[in-house]
Amino acid sequence: MRQYLDLIEHVLENGDFKTDRTGTGTYSTFGYQMRFDLSKGFPLVTTKKTHLKSIIHELLWFISGETNIKYLVDNNVRIWNEWPYETFKKTKDYNNETLDEFVEKIKEDDEFAKKHGDLGPVYGKQWRDFGGVDQITKLIDDLHNNKDSRRLIISAWNPPLIKDMALPPCHCFMQFYVSNDNKLSCQLYQRSADIFLGVPFNIASYALFTMMIAQVCELELGDFVHTLGDAHIYTNHLDQVKEQISRQPYPLPKMIINPTVKSIFDFKYDDFELVDYQAHPHIKGAVAI
Repeated sequence: MRQYLDLIEHVLENGDFKTDRTGTGTYSTFGYQMRFDLSKGFPLVTTKKTHLKSIIHELLWFISGETNIKYLVDNNVRIWNEWPYETFKKTKDYNNETLDEFVEKIKEDDEFAKKHGDLGPVYGKQWRDFGGVDQITKLIDDLHNNKDSRRLIISAWNPPLIKDMALPPCHCFMQFYVSNDNKLSCQLYQRSADIFLGVPFNIASYALFTMMIAQVCELELGDFVHTLGDAHIYTNHLDQVKEQISRQPYPLPKMIINPTVKSIFDFKYDDFELVDYQAHPHIKGAVAI
């Protein structure tokens, strides 16, 4: 994962200080690209231990079309909890519950979860129902029947609905490509890239999504190309990223996917096995909301 460390160094050396929506402040550059050959290993960051369980469950949640955090909460995945909690705090139902108490209510009370756990029409909704179009189904169909198409695209950026989303899509547009030797590649455009917390998740998630699609479409593995718009390091993550670039990365692990799964919609958490993953200790960092 030298590519990821190079990104950190690039922003530390060239970033402009910018104010931001959260009030935290960032060092930011505009326009950066990384490329990962998926046939050479699974691109999971090794300079800090990364929570793969959260990555897999979130991806399966996206693919399902779900937008309520209950599935994630039920599987002890916490990455989306803060956004509905902040919305809940502004309602008349709020009674000084802590975030942990809010999450417990989501887990135990289906009606509460239905009322306060939804994020609006975020990623999964757009992937599966963009104005009535199931983009994943269409992509799979096109890869089977018209793999030279230049329209192998999934978009999460739906302008009329942005105002209704808890968080507008950061990773918002992907395009797929099949080479003449039958290798599937994916390029993701990410408008906003939180380098310390978000980007390691995004790399692994979209690499895995590409691998899953390649399997069900009987294609070989090509590249995951990650194109970043505003690539930024939050000011409260500077010590953390400097710690990362001081560490020597380990060789990439391998991702083994259950070969019997033939539909993108049939994958379950237990269909994935990461092997030979060596990583430096986890580094904590606060999410900017």
